[in-house]
Amino acid sequence: MKKEISFFLFHCEIEKKLSPKTLKAYETDLRQFATFLKTDDLTKITKDDLKLYLGILSKFASRTMKRKVATLKTFFSFLEFEEAIETNPFHKVRIKIKLEKLLPKILSIAEINAILKNVYAEKASVNTKNSYQYKEAIRNVAILELLLATGIRVSELCGLKKENIGANFETIRILGKGNKERNVPITNTATQEALQNNYLSFKTMIDTSSYFFINRFGNPISTQSVRFLVKKYAMKANIQRTITPHVFRHSFATLLLEEDVDIRYIQHFLGHSSINVTQMYAHVNEKKKTELLTVKNPRNFVHF
Repeated sequence: MKKEISFFLFHCEIEKKLSPKTLKAYETDLRQFATFLKTDDLTKITKDDLKLYLGILSKFASRTMKRKVATLKTFFSFLEFEEAIETNPFHKVRIKIKLEKLLPKILSIAEINAILKNVYAEKASVNTKNSYQYKEAIRNVAILELLLATGIRVSELCGLKKENIGANFETIRILGKGNKERNVPITNTATQEALQNNYLSFKTMIDTSSYFFINRFGNPISTQSVRFLVKKYAMKANIQRTITPHVFRHSFATLLLEEDVDIRYIQHFLGHSSINVTQMYAHVNEKKKTELLTVKNPRNFVHF
């Protein structure tokens, strides 16, 4: 079992080129399953074993349970293809996991204004313009501006390189999931200036490392650091709920949709491989529903 798990993870890393985050999730899920089993012989795993394990997984949230089951299905399909097992036990097990529908958390325009106001104010309050504190403030402005202007994932932002930035900071090329590239225009002058200022402030370290967002040690900024600064400025803006970089992504998509941007463009901007994923933003909030019906309700055009 341990040998086959290692072989599967090697296949996912080298041949499928999956991200370290996905590989870690796969390994965690498979080690958990291996611990549950009373046998280390893959050929002796039955559908009854799977049903018992599904009972244990039922204590998890439905999305977590679905991911763990998907990991096992992928693993056993791989083993079947490699002829490590004769029969895939999942062929005889029907699984239906109902996911709760959760609307994505988003920021209002007022909350976005408050966050940006605070980060710009902090930059303006630094007296010594050649200090690292001032450079860090410039970088923080650029990070928040980019999160808002593009809906970029935090991992994509941290992996962004200077070569991915277009001329005059008017576009960025993002390397997304599955090594798929997408180009996103940067049309707001404040965002363009923020990116340019970040480059000028960290130019030597950026040119040396090639990464666009750098920490004080000259290394690419970590996803944890970005999450921390987002939380920091959300607190400064007196937002009384948890705000993450992904909330900026949700806000970017939802606000575009509310401005009647075609969902296929939003799919491209976000780097979704399937339109079905983007459909989660097709919920229109109650305020928008009311506005639409106030203006466009057919009853408004009927007179007698």
